[in-house]
Amino acid sequence: MHLSEGCNDSTSYCDAIGKIVHASRHAVLYGKIMEQYPEEVKQAARSLYLRRYKIREIAEALSVPKRTVYHWAQADSWEDLVAYETAEEAMQRRLAILAEREAKDVTELDEMDRLVAGLERLAHVALRKAAVRRDADGTGADASRHDTPPRDAGGRRRKAKIKNDVSRLTARDFEKLHRQWFRYQAELYEARRRRNRQILKSRQIGATWYFAQEAFEDATLTGDNQIFLSATRAQADVFREYIVQLAAEHFDLELKGKDKLALHTAGGPATLYFLSNNSKSAQSYHGHVYLDEFFWIRGFAELYKVATGMAAHKKWRRTLFSTPSAVTHDAYDLWTGERYQKRFRRKRVAFPGFEERRSGVMCPDNTWRKIITLHDAEAGGCNLFDIEELQLEYSPDEFRNLFLCEFVDDTQGVFRLADLELCPVDPDDWPDYVPGADRPFGAAPVWGGYDPSRSRDDASFVILAPPDQPGGVFRVLERYKWLDKSFTWQAEQIRGLCDRFNFQHIGIDTTGPGIGVYDIVRDFFPQAQSIHYSVAAKNQLVLKAKDVIESGRIHWSARWSDIAHAFLTIRQGLTSTGQMTYSAGRAAGVGHADAAWAVMHALAFEPLNTAQAQGCVIIS
Repeated sequence: MHLSEGCNDSTSYCDAIGKIVHASRHAVLYGKIMEQYPEEVKQAARSLYLRRYKIREIAEALSVPKRTVYHWAQADSWEDLVAYETAEEAMQRRLAILAEREAKDVTELDEMDRLVAGLERLAHVALRKAAVRRDADGTGADASRHDTPPRDAGGRRRKAKIKNDVSRLTARDFEKLHRQWFRYQAELYEARRRRNRQILKSRQIGATWYFAQEAFEDATLTGDNQIFLSATRAQADVFREYIVQLAAEHFDLELKGKDKLALHTAGGPATLYFLSNNSKSAQSYHGHVYLDEFFWIRGFAELYKVATGMAAHKKWRRTLFSTPSAVTHDAYDLWTGERYQKRFRRKRVAFPGFEERRSGVMCPDNTWRKIITLHDAEAGGCNLFDIEELQLEYSPDEFRNLFLCEFVDDTQGVFRLADLELCPVDPDDWPDYVPGADRPFGAAPVWGGYDPSRSRDDASFVILAPPDQPGGVFRVLERYKWLDKSFTWQAEQIRGLCDRFNFQHIGIDTTGPGIGVYDIVRDFFPQAQSIHYSVAAKNQLVLKAKDVIESGRIHWSARWSDIAHAFLTIRQGLTSTGQMTYSAGRAAGVGHADAAWAVMHALAFEPLNTAQAQGCVIIS
């Protein structure tokens, strides 16, 4: 169940209700009884009302008195806003609401039985009417009482246009797509009939783009359902956007559908579902499953059970693909085969190693595995990368993790993957932030963090939305990576951001080349703070970030997986004098987890002791 069109599959009913109930607890800030609830609570109630929820159900879901909901409905004439529905549509809507409830009482079960019986009766009536029209062949008294199909100028009946009709497409039509693929994408296509596939890949090599094409072709030619599971709703929509673009550009077809695409194929109806990391919304589906970025999905073990359950029949296939995260992730033993060894083998069997998997290989657990590094992609014809440039932009640890398919051993790191998994969210759920607007965050305060490269004219800059009250949640609204730009150009970019956001703090690393940016920024933003690295300063930065991350107090877009990558590469070590310090593979000529340090420079404005009043922490 969902509270608004914006929720869709990305937010479960329970999650959405939890957010609203949390908001309602702050209602005491509003004076009178009828004005004591935030506007979002009232809007949520209105949305449920328009979806045919009962007043009692709305009141229970939102913890609002029934008389208050009645008052809202009457005062704002909600009933006038209710869209016209046929009896069948109203019954289907109510049945869907009841079906999604996990704990149903006897009354609700009885209501479901009556709704099903009513829908069956309506279906029989519709069939009888259709039979009458066919017998009359468009003439006679019975047919005159019903709508007849449209006719052309000659009086001949025109066939009604079928929505998402792909029935004319054949295997030959898709051959032109295959010619666009790189070699490794063609190898994935050759293995498409494998029941279980796991692919470990470099970033940005076109895996999602390829699998969207593969699934659309399979659905069109076979009539089989396809299910796409991703960490967030926004990521799931990427599959949908690729498929819609593909159909429009290559086949002149306009596919319509928000949460799913229902195709009319030569082999029968096929549905493409686009789901987020929400197992409750996916349990009733069946089809071929694609699980995107599975090494970055929180609660993977539970979702994997649901995914394999949806593809339990032997005809359905499961495809998992992702960039690597850390060895402590729930999916790591699935990838290595250790889970199979523990469950089914008394005597261990040998699994293919890293090099063998780069060629694509069947493993003892009946799973086809393949590794595609950036070098493999380049050898397969992908000319989209400048490897030398990337090696300068990222530390060796980050580069191996992001592009060479090596897992991070976070057991030796400062930040744990289990904590970082709680940070990625869908920014579409932030109603107060409008990216691209002249004032994306209005007049609300923000904090900035800037971290330069040690050897090049590039840097990272982040914008944080601080919590409304001490101990609340930070949000990374925007992040920038500036490459091969002078420090004066970078300072001007910060000036432009100051015109669009209400900055309270900008923390700038002045240990090296950042001093030039700091000198310019301080002229137009005097509150800019110099962060000069020392052992004590770095310890304070890391301790603050650890406290914020481990307490679940910071969120960023799930699209920015490199932020988590950067935090994972930060290690604890000793200086030459034996003092404890932190680093991220720093060496001359390489990057240094700049996204993570930029976030920490912004967080430095909050005291280590959040019970104190908010104020600046100057690090020097």
